Amino acid sequence: MPSQHKFVLEFEKPIVEIERRIAELRELSQNEDLAMHKEIERLELKSQKLRREVFSRLTRWQRVQLARHPERPYMLDYVSRIFTDFIELHGDRAYGDDPAIVAGVCKFDGIPIAIVGHQKARDVKEKLRRNFGMPHPEGYRKALRVMKLAAKFNRPIISLVDTMGAYPGIGAEERGQAEAIARNLFEMSHLPVPIIIAIIGEGASGGALGIGVGDRVLMMENTWYSVISPEGCAAILFHDAGQAERAAEAMKVAPPDLMEMGIIDRIIEEPSGGAHSDFDQAAVILRQALREELDSLMQITKDELVKRRIEKFCRMGVWKESV
Repeated sequence: MPSQHKFVLEFEKPIVEIERRIAELRELSQNEDLAMHKEIERLELKSQKLRREVFSRLTRWQRVQLARHPERPYMLDYVSRIFTDFIELHGDRAYGDDPAIVAGVCKFDGIPIAIVGHQKARDVKEKLRRNFGMPHPEGYRKALRVMKLAAKFNRPIISLVDTMGAYPGIGAEERGQAEAIARNLFEMSHLPVPIIIAIIGEGASGGALGIGVGDRVLMMENTWYSVISPEGCAAILFHDAGQAERAAEAMKVAPPDLMEMGIIDRIIEEPSGGAHSDFDQAAVILRQALREELDSLMQITKDELVKRRIEKFCRMGVWKESV
């Protein structure tokens, strides 16, 4: 499903303008039977070249903007294109259900798995229902319930991360937001089944990490992952949230940065123009990466999986002084 460009970022505008011109010429050519094929072909080549140029030199802040693009595919867009026989499971069996996190069981190329992930929305009513993809404690507890169910029946787990952060409201704190996230970190580190994490949009703070401990951590090309949002960092360090672009550069939130630091294991390419330009192609690319990682992890024994997973996260942040 290619984007219809209802929302256009500043750096996308030159590309969109050419594409609109192409659409106009095609319509004119069809309606008036004019020979405009050469001009259309010229503009298409120009559009492709410009798209490659723009998306090959994105800044970290531009990647943050793309990760937040309102037309970007969300978790359920990928679920419907990659997995089959999906059955959503609701509730944490303690307080209630949290639509900001979707969890359930399905099949991936015939392999029974469990899937969890953050779910954002596009229209106002659905955004409110999903709480803008910001989970409450019951969301994390629901996810853990499903992941434990997966471990019981020896099903691999795939987690799709896309959140501005865990919800910081009073009710969420009263119901144990920090404890719920901490519990997930502990439990996920010990689950004896393959766990693949894929950051498909925003990966903010503990809100992301609450379902983000796994054997392999993947990031789509135009996403970000950090302990705090660029705006939050700018507000604290520069006393001005408007300096988010400066903060994003300093924080190194982009996939290449995190790959270099050993935080993630793989960067997944997106269609030319970003995932929002072609949902189907984005899903094909993500599916291939997930299948390759799952095939590899399924060859490893349970004990070794857990051992490597714990060692992987223990290595993060470790440094040595040279004399």
